[in-house]
Amino acid sequence: MINRELIRIKVVQLTYAYYQNGNKNIETAEKELLFSLSKAYDLYNYLLALIVAITRESRRYLEVAQSRAKREGTEMPSQKFAYNRFALQLEENKMLNEFLETKKLNWDDEPEFLKKIYHLIIESQVYKEYMESEEDNYETDRELWRKLYRTLIQDNNDLDALLEEQSLYWNDDKEVVDTFVLKTIKRFEEKQHSKQELLPEYSNDEDKDYARKLFRATIMNADDYQRYMTEASRNWDFSRLAYMDIVIMQIAIAEMLTFPSIPISVTINEFVEIAKLYSTPRSGGYINGMLDAIARHLIESGRLLKHMEERS
Repeated sequence: MINRELIRIKVVQLTYAYYQNGNKNIETAEKELLFSLSKAYDLYNYLLALIVAITRESRRYLEVAQSRAKREGTEMPSQKFAYNRFALQLEENKMLNEFLETKKLNWDDEPEFLKKIYHLIIESQVYKEYMESEEDNYETDRELWRKLYRTLIQDNNDLDALLEEQSLYWNDDKEVVDTFVLKTIKRFEEKQHSKQELLPEYSNDEDKDYARKLFRATIMNADDYQRYMTEASRNWDFSRLAYMDIVIMQIAIAEMLTFPSIPISVTINEFVEIAKLYSTPRSGGYINGMLDAIARHLIESGRLLKHMEERS
């Protein structure tokens, strides 16, 4: 689940923090980086568990409604949402339950939020269309939760505030983690029952090594990388740069030089997007031009053995 997009963001955050911290200990900083990445995986599982918690909340309301219907002799309420097939499968998922038990993660201490989001769901058009539809199958149940997640959970200010209270890491992680939750919902298959596999923390050992190598190269070769910036851009005024811009370019140079298989264009594009999020409004365009100039300078000087398209 932890992909290179998320790793790049974390390396930017932790490198910036490293330089702001008076006690520059690279071993401690590296542990913090890996811990920060592990917290993103915690959030992934916690958000999947939210679907289960909302479903359990709906059953509580269903039980009350059933009791009332029996007393008053009225029509019994629908169980369609409370016993949604996808939600039941997720509730029984072995990987999810083992992870939550190990990490002691649950939604038991958030009854007010669960109540609020449950009512938000049952008042939504997505829910109403689902309940009124004659379609009653696993695919429809799974699609309901994909739609509910996208419309009511992905951009939910109350949820964002709650997550930020629980972990300083989660607020920055949620946007990326949301995409993995939606991907997981889409890939669930009824035939897998409780053995459906969730996304692993790392898809392979290479990504974990990538995080370590990128961070260490950034810190340990900082003087060289900043010299390359100066050599390639003598007409630029570094004193006017945001400090975050320098950090981002330093990490981008580390990636260019440390990972032969990553194309230069990919590195530049990825770090330009990060600059748009984490630095000034003008940083994206500035860093794009700077990194292009730096990469060409490194190729011309024989330090970087990669190919770049000629300028048009």
